[in-house]
Amino acid sequence: ALDDPPAAERFLGRMEVEVDEMAQMVQELLELSRIESGQAPLRLFPTAVATLVEPAVERLHAQAERSGLTLSTMLPADLPEVMVDTDRIRTVIINLVHNAIKFTPPGGFVTVSARMAPDAVVISVADTGAGIPAEDLPRIFERFYKADRARSGGGTGLGLAIAKHSVNAHNGRLWVDSTEGAGSTFSFTLPLVNLSLTHN
Repeated sequence: ALDDPPAAERFLGRMEVEVDEMAQMVQELLELSRIESGQAPLRLFPTAVATLVEPAVERLHAQAERSGLTLSTMLPADLPEVMVDTDRIRTVIINLVHNAIKFTPPGGFVTVSARMAPDAVVISVADTGAGIPAEDLPRIFERFYKADRARSGGGTGLGLAIAKHSVNAHNGRLWVDSTEGAGSTFSFTLPLVNLSLTHN
């Protein structure tokens, strides 16, 4: 390879990617371990839903544009505040939107929306992508599990596990509705301020 500069450059580029992926995996493993062991206590504050969603979406707009996708939000103006650790929940949203972008072909749509439920706010990330095979759905939130559609797409297989643990730590629930070939919608609940104060 040393006698072939283009090949050497490709080799070094691939090494950089693999080192970055390994560093990301170590960081995510440490984060997951801290969450599971209770060593990452939540810093809960009353927070407007738009304050959670809009910065996360803005961070990924350029990536969506490069992928030829339309990334948008649908947030009712009258949603009540939720009691959350802002950084932790923004990371959940970023993770879900990043996955949606990765698995949606050019010309597709990724939409982040929010709505009221009886005792919570539900935030959803919907895409018009490849969808998830039915046999993969029961295991999609397991650490290191990567559905067939993801095996060639990079990533550590930890992002959804971290997202689920973060939502669970807020007494919320994370789930997915998906049909192979027809897109996916990941949704999670967040407690309202009054309910969170009552439970705590």
